[in-house]
Amino acid sequence: MAKTNPFQFIQQVRGEVAKIVWPSQREVLLTSAMVLAMATLTAIFFFFVDFLIRNGLTFTLNFFGS
Repeated sequence: MAKTNPFQFIQQVRGEVAKIVWPSQREVLLTSAMVLAMATLTAIFFFFVDFLIRNGLTFTLNFFGS
């Protein structure tokens, strides 16, 4: 394993940090809104799936249980 001294390490870290492209405020807001919208749609979808499964199972158990 190659070893580097602390000075070289700091230079390499600065070089890598300089390559980072940070998103603009508009990009952050748009992607945050999209994540919120998709999470809301997913929650609504699973609510209805759970509702249908629960009602179907309740109907089946009441039909065959009595």
